[in-house]
Amino acid sequence: MNIDYSLYLATDRPLLHGRDLLWAVEEAILGGVTVVQLREKVASSREFYDIALEMKRLTKKHGIPLIVNDRLDIMLAVDADGLHLGQDDLPLPVARRIIGPGKILGWSVSNEEEARMGEKLGADYLGAGAVFATGTKPDAGEPIGLEGLRRIKREVSIPVVGIGGINETNIKGVKDAGADGAAVISAVFGRQDIRAAARELKRLWAGHDGG
Repeated sequence: MNIDYSLYLATDRPLLHGRDLLWAVEEAILGGVTVVQLREKVASSREFYDIALEMKRLTKKHGIPLIVNDRLDIMLAVDADGLHLGQDDLPLPVARRIIGPGKILGWSVSNEEEARMGEKLGADYLGAGAVFATGTKPDAGEPIGLEGLRRIKREVSIPVVGIGGINETNIKGVKDAGADGAAVISAVFGRQDIRAAARELKRLWAGHDGG
């Protein structure tokens, strides 16, 4: 499937400091975000479902894929476009059997061995990282760096999205390492002007230096 992973937004509501999640995501989409991953670490199942339902309406309106993090049940319940799993979540072949061939299946990896396994087991794309040190995922482990990202990209033929500590100062390096996209969290949600932050990241990814 032909998905534009270039600017991949993973949500993190606490970073919004009370600002509305749907408003923030729409601002990010208007700034150039191409994929939205809904992450809800503390919401109840009912709350997660309600949020996901609204998010699906929003992303569908803008023609942007909605990927649900971890929760296969929520993903199916709202008919999201895809599911993203970590190393300790459901096995990829089991998830694929349940969600079917027409949905996007992503997997988090931190080294070449995991990357090769992800491709072999049917992932559509890989989230590789943490590329840089990050505050939004305390258990992310030692950063793999741009060289680690480059090595992972060389091992597989499916898209690779760099994640972890990516912002306007280093996103060009992520692209230069061969990644198909950059996943951002605080570089968008942690900014006052969300749309402008997304637009700047998109501009840097596209390689326009303005001069």
